[in-house]
Amino acid sequence: MGKSIPEITLNDGVTLPVIGLGTYKLNGNEGVHAINSAIDQGYRLIDTAYNYENEGTVGEAVRRSSIPREELKITSKLPGRYQEYDKALTTIQESLYRANLDYYDLYLIHWPNPKQGLYVEAWQALIDAKKWGLIRSIGVCNFLPEHMERLEKKTGVIPSINQIELHPFFNQEQQRAWHEENNVKTESWSPLARANDVLQNETIRKIAENHNKTISQVILRWHYQLGSIPIPKSSSPQRQIENLSIFDFSLDEAEMNMIAELTRPDGRIKDQDPAIYEEF
Repeated sequence: MGKSIPEITLNDGVTLPVIGLGTYKLNGNEGVHAINSAIDQGYRLIDTAYNYENEGTVGEAVRRSSIPREELKITSKLPGRYQEYDKALTTIQESLYRANLDYYDLYLIHWPNPKQGLYVEAWQALIDAKKWGLIRSIGVCNFLPEHMERLEKKTGVIPSINQIELHPFFNQEQQRAWHEENNVKTESWSPLARANDVLQNETIRKIAENHNKTISQVILRWHYQLGSIPIPKSSSPQRQIENLSIFDFSLDEAEMNMIAELTRPDGRIKDQDPAIYEEF
């Protein structure tokens, strides 16, 4: 099934599948089994972070997998407390040691933490780590356009990807438009909104019934048609298969617009505004 997942090319030439697996709270042996199950179902993009404390779990799943390492795309993220240049470099190395990997395919700054004002230092560390072969592609999470513009102005390098909160209740239309204009790919965290209300939404339910699909499948197809890479988390093999089964139907313009109208000004799940939120 992995061969059937379309891929996109980032601005640095690295390719990624258009859907991946989130691993937050997938830890220990149970986490290894869940990730291995996902790889068996066809997932090739696996998303972790230093702060998830499961880079070792992801690395162990990679080692136990029958899929060659070079066919997998592994992502991790730099936490806010290590954004100073030297600390960032050490943390990238520590991330690799934890996972027992030679390189990450994608490494991201987890949050800009603008009050600290260190994200440019962190970005320079990612640039250098890429030059040294520790990372294949470098990007960010939760960065606003002004943050990415500053990165490019100071270093000459724009992120390949920005992983942002994106779901039907918060569709980030303006942010996505900036990404498209500046050749930065969008990745969606919490693509299903981490909330039962979106899975019971009447509008999406009707669309799902029209296509004989689940609500989750309709939402993930919506992400795909927006041009964003969703990374839903699931430890259930059945749900993992379901989440990948989104390439045999399409939403028409009216259906896309119906979902777009569900967005809310206060749609963030935990009110984590990157302009002020600090993550350590």
